[in-house]
Amino acid sequence: MTDTHVHAPSSKESEPSGELCIRTLAMPADTNQNGDIFGGWLLSQMDVAGGVFAAKVAKSRTVTVAIEAMNFRKPVYVGDLVSVYADVVRVGRTSVTVHLEAWVLRRRESQSMILVTDGNFTYVSIDEHGKPQPIARDGAAVTA
Repeated sequence: MTDTHVHAPSSKESEPSGELCIRTLAMPADTNQNGDIFGGWLLSQMDVAGGVFAAKVAKSRTVTVAIEAMNFRKPVYVGDLVSVYADVVRVGRTSVTVHLEAWVLRRRESQSMILVTDGNFTYVSIDEHGKPQPIARDGAAVTA
């Protein structure tokens, strides 16, 4: 059986880019009815990692407002070590868009990492009342 992918990674995607935000192990409890790691589980791990990163960038609490350009490139299997890396795409007045990459180390394979999923997640900085607030840049709030 040939393994085909709708979105094949380009040659530049041979190693993770960005900051490591979360690392976890894919477990049997994370599988769907077919025994495969559930895509929603992976998306959740990416959202947690992106939220940690966005809060660091915004220096405040953040909430997810959009997920776009998700590419499920390769499957994740039980026993895979999943690592999520984050990089800033854009910082707006109240929002930050983060590019997230999920990479795995296969349990019984070589030590080369495999890009399995990537996408852009947008988070909004919020105040203690849950209202959007400007993101401070270099000590000053963004006003544009």
